[in-house]
Formats: sequence, structure tokens, C-alpha cells
Amino acid sequence: IKTSIFLSLEWINDVFPQAIEDEPEQPFSEADYRRRKPHPNFKEDINVEKQIIKLGKTDKTRFLTYVVASGLTYGAGENIFHYFFKNAWHGNADAVNIIGTGENIVPCIHVTDLGNIVVSVADSKPKTRYIVAVDDSMNSMTEIITSISTNLGTGKVMHITREEALLFPEITQKVFDTLSVDIRIEGGWIKEGAKFEWKAETGIIENMESVIAEYKKTRELLPIRLCVLGAPGTGKSLVASQLCQHYKLHHLKIADVIQEAVQKLERTAARAESEDNEDDDGAQQAQETLDLLNESKQENNDRYEDQYVIQFFNEKLLSMPCQNQGYVLDGFPKTYTQAKDLFGRKDEEEEEEGDEQPLEYNSKIMPEVVISLDANDEFLKNRIMNLPESVVAGTHNTEDLFVKRLTEFRAINTDDQTVLNYFDELEIHPHHVDITTDNTTNMAQVVKNIVSTVGGPRNYGPTEEERIEIERIETEKRLKQEALEQLELAKKEKSTDCDSALIPLL
Repeated sequence: IKTSIFLSLEWINDVFPQAIEDEPEQPFSEADYRRRKPHPNFKEDINVEKQIIKLGKTDKTRFLTYVVASGLTYGAGENIFHYFFKNAWHGNADAVNIIGTGENIVPCIHVTDLGNIVVSVADSKPKTRYIVAVDDSMNSMTEIITSISTNLGTGKVMHITREEALLFPEITQKVFDTLSVDIRIEGGWIKEGAKFEWKAETGIIENMESVIAEYKKTRELLPIRLCVLGAPGTGKSLVASQLCQHYKLHHLKIADVIQEAVQKLERTAARAESEDNEDDDGAQQAQETLDLLNESKQENNDRYEDQYVIQFFNEKLLSMPCQNQGYVLDGFPKTYTQAKDLFGRKDEEEEEEGDEQPLEYNSKIMPEVVISLDANDEFLKNRIMNLPESVVAGTHNTEDLFVKRLTEFRAINTDDQTVLNYFDELEIHPHHVDITTDNTTNMAQVVKNIVSTVGGPRNYGPTEEERIEIERIETEKRLKQEALEQLELAKKEKSTDCDSALIPLL
């Protein structure tokens, strides 16, 4: 017997029989599904369904047909929900959009479970010809989008109108209609007759962590985590900046990370001044932390103690932007102890004195590639001394300050105990780059060397605006090259004409 299975998604926009007045939240069943009326935009689809079922009734001994009505699918690289996942992952907008009120109930199913249901239908050949494939969840659109934003983005959502939604290229009329579904419906045969192992029976929200992991893996949106280290004057910030631009990563400089953390504490502490937030424990705790920070600076020559700097970096590395796209650590950590405190597992028990146990680390924040920019002291001193006075003025690269910084760096990075030793012990062996052979103004050769080690980008690639800019630059290069070639050719022709003119004179 041949079996034909028609997979239908457009049914979710159809009009179902009137809900029971006494039980408005009572879900519809597969029997109700067969009696629905088509949505104006999907009349052709329901006609195809009817033709499929009719064909299966012509000769049941030779040909069986089924219609599997699927909820909105999620999982793998995402489809109908991709717009929301992508916006949350990028984090460029402050909030993820919700179309309309978002109160509509959305029937869903994981794409793997849908595949298993289709296989189960083919294997068991049930008597039921219309089969509803949905999971147990009955979540609203707001609940789903809020969960995506919380677990992948800023945690914020914003409601937009239909007109605003249709301005986005990703939101076509068909996508809009599909996302506007509002119905409670439950499967019948999949609960009673189907035999398969569910992947996400409880729904997208309950399984959001694994769904996001699937999405990142399928789309190859894996963070690139880099650490650029080296002595003062080796060009760490210049190299880190270019790597961030090339890979679209977050540039983590010590001063910036500290400033961002302190400003966040100040904003939180400011809430305590409001009468409505007098009992705000978070605001009071933030103020207490600020007091400790100020005290620490006064006692440590206007510097923060390592414990606070480590805390700030740890919070930054665990933030959604760094977890999604990745980062470049610029010159931090500086010492073996700082590296161990920053990347070490915080939940491990204190080791007893004398115990030698392998180092454990937090894989979520550990850099995958560590770059060491190498150069001798003489080269670095000459490099800094040759900088224009306008560039050096007001910085820590004056002759006296630079020599002091370089001496301090060498003192804390002896052959026996360096920050690089920490990574070596974890078998994350630093990639050493000799910067003395790079004669380019922007250390292009060094950056190219590092890029060849790290590999290609792992993101969505250039935006439409970036693609246009890349094409413009390439066109300019091509036209310039063509102009130079024409100029060279003209010079050769002129030279040939001059030589020809001299021959009669000879």
C-alpha cells in the first residue's frame, strides 16, 4: 500500500467552530479541525487537503492519504520565529518586537517532533486521516517572544503595530498572517496512537535553553573568544580593534569594563533616592558596593583592587553580547593569579594545602585563542620614542612613564610565572606573534597572521549596508588598478614612439 502524507501549516489561520460559551479556553480537537472554514488567504490550501483525502478514499487497499496539520515549527535553524531569534542574538535593538498585543495563543511543535510524527503515521497507518501535530504548550506570542529575548537578548520586548511590522523585510504578509494565529487546539492521535520519543513535548518555552543551543549550532553562530596579551607598546589595542572589526566582536578594555560596571552600579543606586523605591534592596546593595569601591581606590593609589576588576570582567564575559558574538580581551588578565581568579571555576571547593589538582575553568568565558605579541625591549623603546610628540602628549607613553611600565611588566612576567603559563597549563597554548617584522603602519601583517590562526567569522555575515560598502570599496580598487595599468601602458607606448623616432637619426 502506498502512503501519501500532506503536511499543512496554513490551517492555523482558518476559522474554527464557535467555542463553547461556558468553556472559552477549552481547546479544539481534530474533529473540529475537519469542520473549519478556510482563511481567505489560504482557500487553495484547504482545497488541496480535501483533494488529498479524497484520493485516499478511491482505493484504500492500494493508496492511503493523510493530512498532518502542524503547529508553528521551532528548532534547528528556526523558520517562522527566525526574525525574533536573529534580533535577540544581534542585540542591536534595545528590545525584541511583538506584533500587536501578543495575547494570541500560538500552537507550536518542535521540527524534530513533527518529523517523528510523520514517520509514525507512515509506519502505523492510523484510521484517523486528519492528524493535528502540536505540543502540550498553549503559550501566547508575548510569552514566547519574552522567553526568546530573556534567554538570548536583553530581556526586553516592545509592542509594534501591524503597519510597523510589515515595514520589516522579514515580515511578509504570509508571515504576518501565520504569526497572528490565535487558537487553542490539542492533538488526539499523537497522544493516543503515535509511538515516538518526544524532544520537546512541553513546548518551546520549557525547552528554550536547548532550542537556543540548537539554533546557534545550526546557524553556526558560535562566539569567537580571543585574548591579546603583550608588553606595553606592542600594539595590543590596535590589533584588538581590528580583530573586533573583522569578526564583529566586543572589544574589552580594562578602563571601559570598569567604567561600564561603575556606571551601572550608579544607575541602580540612584533608584534608592526615589520615594517609591525606598525598600529597593538592589539599590541599597549597589550603593554599598560603590562605597567599598571608593574606599578601595583611596587605599590603593586611585586603583581598584583585583577582586573588583575580576568581578567586573566576569560579569561582562557572561553578558549576552559576549556569549552570543564573542569578545577580544585587550591586555587582561595581566598576571597568572588574575587569570586563575577570572577563568577558574567559582563553585569548586578550596583546595587543601599541598594538594596538586588539575586546573578547572569556566568554559563559557575562557578564550579559545590567546595571542602573545612579542618584541624585545630595545625595539619597543625605539618604537615609542619615534612616535610624534602630538601622539605621546598626555598619555602614559612618555619616555619616563613608558620605561617604568615596561620595567613593571617584565618584573611580574618572569620566565617562571607569567600569565601565559596559566593558559599553557590548560593546554590552550598561546599563539606567539613577532611584531618586529611587521613594517605596516596599522600592523596589518600581524592581524593577517592572527586571522589565519583563528579562522573565518562565525556570525550572520555583512548586513546589506555593509555589502554595499564592500562592493563600493572593491569597485574603487578595481577602477584605480585599471587606471594605473592604462597609465603604465601609455608610458610604454610613448617610450616606444620615442625610440622609433630616434632610429632615422642614428
